[in-house]
Amino acid sequence: MKKALTFLSLLLSAALAYSQIAIDTNICPDIKSVYLSRSDNELEAPFLRLSEFGEESEQLLLRFDILSPQTEHLRYRLRHCTSDWLPDNLEPGEFLSGAADESISNYQSSFTTLTGYTNYYQLIPDRYSFFQASGNYLIEVYPAEYPDSILFTRRFCVYEEQMDIDAAVSKPSGTYGNFNRDQEVNVAISPRRGSFLSQQSDYYRVVVQQNRRTDLRRTLTFSGYSGSTLRYDWQVDNVFPGGNNFRYFDLSNLQATMYHVQRIEQWGGETFAFLQPDEDRSHKAYTQYNSLNGGMKTNIRDRNNPHIEADYVWVNFSLPLERPFLDGTVHIIGELTQWNLGDDSRMEWNAKYKAYTKRMLLKQGYYSYQLLFQPVGESEALTATLEGDHYVTPNSYTIYVYYRNPGARYDRLVGLLRTTSIH
Repeated sequence: MKKALTFLSLLLSAALAYSQIAIDTNICPDIKSVYLSRSDNELEAPFLRLSEFGEESEQLLLRFDILSPQTEHLRYRLRHCTSDWLPDNLEPGEFLSGAADESISNYQSSFTTLTGYTNYYQLIPDRYSFFQASGNYLIEVYPAEYPDSILFTRRFCVYEEQMDIDAAVSKPSGTYGNFNRDQEVNVAISPRRGSFLSQQSDYYRVVVQQNRRTDLRRTLTFSGYSGSTLRYDWQVDNVFPGGNNFRYFDLSNLQATMYHVQRIEQWGGETFAFLQPDEDRSHKAYTQYNSLNGGMKTNIRDRNNPHIEADYVWVNFSLPLERPFLDGTVHIIGELTQWNLGDDSRMEWNAKYKAYTKRMLLKQGYYSYQLLFQPVGESEALTATLEGDHYVTPNSYTIYVYYRNPGARYDRLVGLLRTTSIH
């Protein structure tokens, strides 16, 4: 790794990050293939249940690559955040029993690959530590000799099981949304017996997120009580665009083209994969098939250990269109772009080929993604423009229930539910 470029130039970026909403981001361009999960299953969401006294604490597995055969002394630190992912004032000793700043001690060098890299992995927290507070958390990874230079960040949640949560996903049934294109997520919550939580609605914040899109994370409006149950339903924020099945491609074999790969070439010591051109699916009929709902998974067909034997490939995306959009931008969204609408996900218009194009350096494996259109000045991107919206799409929804009573110093995550059902 070129330290003068990679570390020292990150100081300004790191300083700016402290005052902003926490997101998953790779600040250092040499960081690739970051996975944070409950286990070694790369598709597991990073949600941990807060352990009770005497229970063994659950752990996260953090795994990532640095595009350098030279090993680096890296560390990670944990920060507690508010329900809207801003830094709060909790000290490490208040949310974790044990050290919140530790070395990353496990790594392996790549083997028989054209691109040299080092794969790092770490269980978080270590086996002698456990979380003492629920809520939103941020992991910051940094080089030991430059503690203010953050290489990348990842978010995760620690939740309590203090609430009964009922969520129904269906066609819109009220005055909001389109009956054939949208999905309505109605939520009902009630404190469990013995939880000692108030039933006052002002203490709660209920958030619904579609898939893992950072731009489709909405706070629901309280709509009333049903006995001891708090209801959040029949409001405009309950209605989400149905979207479409995620597109996907398979890079697990570089000796032959797999699904959605048009051709593979090698030159200059690097590998290039050209995907089949994508199409505007907004006016096409819905087709049901299984996908990873925006996830990615490292895989290689002819080797044993994908973490150190999978190679890196320059993947070329293209979306032919008659003309470019003048009122917004096109983005590739999924785990491969950390679900963020920014420079890393934005496609560029190529006038010569009359197409939006994008090139990414990706590790061999399976990838799924969508093409979203973000209108100028809007925070939410649209699936309708290039994917189409269908109420039958099997989206994954996560319901977060935060709780903060007067005088409390942090937002507790007292309940969490994931559902993909369409009723």
